[in-house]
Amino acid sequence: MDEFLAAAIEEAKIGLSEGGIPIGSVLVIDGHVVGRGHNRRVQSGSPVLHAEMDCLEHAGRIKAADYRRAILYSTLSPCDMCSGAVLLYGIGKVVVGENRTFKGPEAYLRSRGVDIQVVDDPVCRQLMESFIRHNPELWNEDIGE
Repeated sequence: MDEFLAAAIEEAKIGLSEGGIPIGSVLVIDGHVVGRGHNRRVQSGSPVLHAEMDCLEHAGRIKAADYRRAILYSTLSPCDMCSGAVLLYGIGKVVVGENRTFKGPEAYLRSRGVDIQVVDDPVCRQLMESFIRHNPELWNEDIGE
């Protein structure tokens, strides 16, 4: 398994252990993790702290040229909000752990020039399938349903 996807999975497991939703993300520039995060909506009572947003927050201020070299890893396909952040900051590549349990606007991101790679990782899928099965109301809240 890719070391950076493994780091995102580690973040997802941390989120789950905190009572949150098991989605993790890391931001990589030039082969180095510069930000990591996990979904903290439940833990923080936040409407916006999806894993990707938490990851970008922890990465801090980054120059536009650096974002363009960045790769965002996420255990789950990014939603509209997180995809908007990818476009806003010009992140050129997103590696998605799985998109069977939820599929964000991947086609739109591709149409805007973002390289989307879906790994279809069984660990990512199992984490989400189990969580959704045991917490359907919380999951629906997270995706705005």
